[in-house]
Amino acid sequence: MQIPPTLHGTEAQLIELVKANPDLRWELTAQGEVIVMSPTGSETGNDESELNASIVLWNRQQKLGKTFSSSTGLCLPNGAIRSPDGAWISHERWAQLSPAQRWQFASICPDFGVEPVSPVAELETVPAQMQEYLDNGSRWGWLSHPQTRTVAIDCPNWPPETVTFATIPSGEDVLPGLTLDLQTIFV
Repeated sequence: MQIPPTLHGTEAQLIELVKANPDLRWELTAQGEVIVMSPTGSETGNDESELNASIVLWNRQQKLGKTFSSSTGLCLPNGAIRSPDGAWISHERWAQLSPAQRWQFASICPDFGVEPVSPVAELETVPAQMQEYLDNGSRWGWLSHPQTRTVAIDCPNWPPETVTFATIPSGEDVLPGLTLDLQTIFV
């Protein structure tokens, strides 16, 4: 790994790191801590792919926004640059960004974010990251636990709810018309 000598934990320095090490995934905390993201386990990668495919297919039909994979860095209002495993942003909010902003780490928090918990990830960091999305303007978040077959559903104006995969969550007013049969996604 090559770290540029100008690294000071800013967005500009993170961009330098990404350019010097394009095969690695990076995040930046609101406090300027640079994090190298580890790959997920194979099952988690499949879960992430299946969840994102379902959201992409829904979005293609509804044409209400943009979907993003875990390779996408988004700059949150608190200054953190995060890469949710899956994210969706409404066209209305995406249109507020200039074309140049869209090519960088877009300064926008996703309307919806999803994070499947991986056995190789530090379990305590994932819920904190989901809370960070909500604190920075996300309207809805899912934290799925494939090993316990549950998903924690969070939104700013409602108490958190944990449901089993037997429940078919809907997109409510954030992702209207989206329903996910988690039992078929997490096989």
